Amino acid sequence: MSHEDFPTDDPAVVTCGLPYANGDLHIGHLRTYVGGDVYSRALERLGQQTAFVSGSDMHGTPVAVNAEQAGVSPESFALDWHEQYAATFPKFNVEFDNYGHTHDETNTAVTQQLVSDLESAGHVYEKEIMVAYDPVDDQYLPDRYVEGTCPYCGAHARGDECDEGCQRHLEPGEVEDPESTITGNPAEYRERTHKFFAVSEFSEYLSGFLDRLEGTSNARNQPREWIEQGLQDWCITRDMDWGIDYPGENPQDLVLYVWVDAPIEYISSTKQYTERVGADAFDWEAAWKEGASDDHPEGGEIVHVIGRDIIQHHTIFWPAMLEATDHTEPRAVMASGFVTLGGKGFSTSRDRAVWADEYLDEGFHPDPLRYYLATNGGFQQDVDFSWEKFRDRVNTELVGTVGNFLYRSLLFAHRNYDAAPIADATTDEVAERIDEAIADVEAAVNDYSVRALGDAVTNLARFGNEYIQRSEPWNLVDDDPEEAARVIHDCVAIAKAIAVLFEPIAPEKCERLWNQLGEDGSVHDVTVEAAREEPAGDLAEPTELFEKIEDDRVEELNEKLEARVAEAEAGGEGDGDTTDDDTTDDDADDTMTDDDSTDIDPLSDDRISFDQFQDLDIRIGRIEEAEGIEGADDLLKLRVDLGAETRTIVAGLKQLHDVDDLPGTKVVVLANMEKAELFGVESNGMVLAAGEEADLLTTYEDAGPGTKVK
Repeated sequence: MSHEDFPTDDPAVVTCGLPYANGDLHIGHLRTYVGGDVYSRALERLGQQTAFVSGSDMHGTPVAVNAEQAGVSPESFALDWHEQYAATFPKFNVEFDNYGHTHDETNTAVTQQLVSDLESAGHVYEKEIMVAYDPVDDQYLPDRYVEGTCPYCGAHARGDECDEGCQRHLEPGEVEDPESTITGNPAEYRERTHKFFAVSEFSEYLSGFLDRLEGTSNARNQPREWIEQGLQDWCITRDMDWGIDYPGENPQDLVLYVWVDAPIEYISSTKQYTERVGADAFDWEAAWKEGASDDHPEGGEIVHVIGRDIIQHHTIFWPAMLEATDHTEPRAVMASGFVTLGGKGFSTSRDRAVWADEYLDEGFHPDPLRYYLATNGGFQQDVDFSWEKFRDRVNTELVGTVGNFLYRSLLFAHRNYDAAPIADATTDEVAERIDEAIADVEAAVNDYSVRALGDAVTNLARFGNEYIQRSEPWNLVDDDPEEAARVIHDCVAIAKAIAVLFEPIAPEKCERLWNQLGEDGSVHDVTVEAAREEPAGDLAEPTELFEKIEDDRVEELNEKLEARVAEAEAGGEGDGDTTDDDTTDDDADDTMTDDDSTDIDPLSDDRISFDQFQDLDIRIGRIEEAEGIEGADDLLKLRVDLGAETRTIVAGLKQLHDVDDLPGTKVVVLANMEKAELFGVESNGMVLAAGEEADLLTTYEDAGPGTKVK
């Protein structure tokens, strides 16, 4: 791994968190897969050798429980879902170089070898622990077979995670007041011998790893608190039949915990890709093993694209396993926010979702959804989907900006000229603007921002619309045909650049555009350098790339959704439930998670008067300085310019924001908040933020420090 700007000389591997083979995909699940596909395509546009891999997560207790309820074997149950996912992803132009699963021969062998290496290196030990046991049904209860109370926050907890409270990973024996999820019987704890990975030995390494880690700031900041609190060693075996057997002597017939073999599938899937295409095309060992290649002694560039609910697994457990076995540590972790639906969480039990197949069955093309998911907010922020918002983004940006420029330019060129090149060369102004767009794409890749990739293209299209509008080639055709040809040549050059640079987000539409431009080969095979090349092909008669969504169509879709939800609730399917165990496993995948937990809090019935609101002195501020407070894990000391004065404000942003990025940020401040002393620092005001991720409130335009909010 180089940490140089992309593209580098080392092979890159982009992975997506494994979908848990336990239920249908909805569009919320697609966010990280689309994000990973966009990012891997963008790397390839820069000329980076890249493998894009993932696979289905087949193991764990939810699969075993649901398979038993369905009257089939866990393997058969999981394989059915795996095959469905493998067929669904390409429908959304998510094209993995390899898509495997955790139960295949490759992952079984690679997992058992890696665990054997951990044990040989002295990082695995045995320990007697208390395991939940159902005395009536006479069976041990691993993970989701047991539920009870979280010992840390008192919330309801399922097996190995406090999914309704503090989100903490729970070891076997930690859940209080345990009950069997199979029978409902009270459970008891019995002593049992299990295998542990000594994660605590890697605390110093992991602190340094987080300092080096690239990607989204939440992936770097959240794990620091767990390290500071003291890492606990990790139980890596379970008492059940479904899973990969622990290697070597195994008298108790233990299987490996699902979170051991799940990330190892990243390696296994890359290995399968190499076996298919050959090491000359892509060498999996050069990417994953330090010292395996003389040309790549530090391994390759590993980028994980995940949901924020599995940051802990990818920044603590997984890199410790890799370090202990001389594998390449991740270069970057891109952790996405969740997707909500009209301000509320998806609920599979209430059928409150836009299902992946449903989206396609309604006749929508996959690329507009890819654009919406990739560019609607920063990657680590939550994205809210509604048919109204989707319509507005499609109609305004894809149809009104990108599509409008391409269609009007290419139609005019086709009707007035036989072929490109229309003029001798692109003008300096337009060539420089294309170079700027390419630079924006390169910066977006190195900033791990899929949103900025889309912005680079829409901004170029806006320039194209402005350029053709002020140049008015339709008025030049008769009076100055040479100047008209020059203008249209410039517009076709911009269109070609859009085809190249927009391909990661809208691959199918850009291939169609490439063909309309009469270019040779496929747009999928070119690099950003092709955006600088003069247009060279015969122009075909263009068709509009993007289709407008009408208001009555949105009304129809909302009515369908409301009817489905009402029917599900009338049938009692979703009464009172807040989790979706029938389709999700919060411990096994970033996207196949319970989204009900993201429901928006109900609006308060307590009202305040206008006079009471007037008593609030809310001002625009600009953060001038930000630093941590000694002894406080979460708090930052901010110096905030409020126009009339600069104040010290203490804010709980340390784990949720990159401290170095905060200076210069405009924020909204409650200026007449009572003063308070926190860890010896007097706080004189309150910075306002939204949600658990502390999304800072800011301004849309240019209101300066001291401006009053009213």
